[in-house]
Amino acid sequence: MGQTRRGRLSGRSKKRDPVVAQPPWSQPRMRFDPLRAVSEDELEAIHRASLRVLAETGIDFLDDTARRQLTNAGCDVDGNRVRFDPELVMSLVATAPTRFTLHAPNPARNLHIGDDVITYTSVASPPFVTGLGRDRRDGNREDYRNLLRMGQVLNSIHTVAGYPVEPMDLHPSVRHLHATHDMLTLSDKVPFVYSLSRQRNLDAIEMTRIARGADHDAMDVEPSLYSVINASTPLRYDTVMLHGIQEMSAANQLIVITPFTLAGAMAPVTVAGALVLQNAEALAGIAYTQVVRPGAPVSYGGFTSNVDMRSGSPAFGTPEYWKACLVGGQLARRYGVPYRSSNVNASNSVDAQSAYESVIAIWGAVMGGVNLLLHGAGWLEGGLLASYEKMVIDADLLNMVTEMLRPITVDDAALAVEAIAEVGPAGHFFGTSHTQERYATEHFQPMVSSWTNFENWDDSGRLEAHDRAEKLAHLILAAHEEPPMPDDRRTQLDEFVERRVAEGGVETDY
Repeated sequence: MGQTRRGRLSGRSKKRDPVVAQPPWSQPRMRFDPLRAVSEDELEAIHRASLRVLAETGIDFLDDTARRQLTNAGCDVDGNRVRFDPELVMSLVATAPTRFTLHAPNPARNLHIGDDVITYTSVASPPFVTGLGRDRRDGNREDYRNLLRMGQVLNSIHTVAGYPVEPMDLHPSVRHLHATHDMLTLSDKVPFVYSLSRQRNLDAIEMTRIARGADHDAMDVEPSLYSVINASTPLRYDTVMLHGIQEMSAANQLIVITPFTLAGAMAPVTVAGALVLQNAEALAGIAYTQVVRPGAPVSYGGFTSNVDMRSGSPAFGTPEYWKACLVGGQLARRYGVPYRSSNVNASNSVDAQSAYESVIAIWGAVMGGVNLLLHGAGWLEGGLLASYEKMVIDADLLNMVTEMLRPITVDDAALAVEAIAEVGPAGHFFGTSHTQERYATEHFQPMVSSWTNFENWDDSGRLEAHDRAEKLAHLILAAHEEPPMPDDRRTQLDEFVERRVAEGGVETDY
């Protein structure tokens, strides 16, 4: 076995975990029946209306290759406009897999996508960042790398979902090379690529292959990275998004199709109307992935929310968002594909609003049967701002959700009949052997919440959740260690980036 850099081959750190209450790495399972916000008849009405939109109005595909492929598949193509026969749509969607595995550089971090299994991700793509005692600032590589480090240490963040903050001090021509290199060397979890040009996708696929130590045949049958494709709502897929589908689906890598439908702005003002548009765009995108490669992994993305009709600003974590989360899950299950939703809020700071809107969003997603919770930790300001402290708080919230999903143990020992008899009337259970054997592990222990009394809280400086999260963020960063990578892989990865940077990366107009 080859030598490894930066740590032991096992990947286990000798350092004590600063997050002492952090549960171990695991993917939670949804053990409750998902909620249904609409009846089966109402769901079918949304479905039929979506197919009618695709058949009668159609959707623009702004790429010659895509239109040619869709023509050959049997679609009606007139200029940029593509119209789908309902039976054709459903036959294509039926070829998409119900479940699959995403293979990480560290096999212990492989992700099961589908069924009742949930994956949590970090926030992705904000242009601004805040935290660690510093105010809102432009995204940069230092903060980007730090947020990757936090995502590596926090067990409730299963994967990144893009750049936790955009490293805008890296030129766009080479940003993806340096950023993907950071992603693959600072973390051993499943990576992500933005579909912003063919070459960016191809570079990221090759870099992931190198980091995994996989050959090309293995990559072709083992999805190892993913990308989000957003429709340009309403009813349009632009060129770069379609190129992303072409490269990723052809290579058997995961595409998450996500219309961004804001009710009252780019979508009808009613929740039902916005869902019809979301579903039409999602079905068209999913169908196209299967035209490119039947059986390619794809996920149904729901991201319908509403706007403040007084200002036009997007609103998140709203009751409308919650309802849309539930219906999105119903639709994804109808089509037999994994479901993506998000933890979102519209708050400008780590305050009560950011917390209760996130709880609404997360619970809507989870009870909607989500498989991939994007932007799971760290999102503020409607997605414009990444926060260290919010990432820590959200990670703790996700740990709570995971614990809420764990089954209650009901056996003779847990029923505690003997302990109840031992204590009898008017006693207490603190000193019983039943309690003593279980007190350290029986109940969930939060990372951020404080359960101390007022006097102790007052004496310790009246630290609130934001303050405690900031202190913990510093500890998490200090605990990070680069995961090990065999020297030959690391050298090959470094040389690939050096060569591609020397070649100029990708062409830009600035």
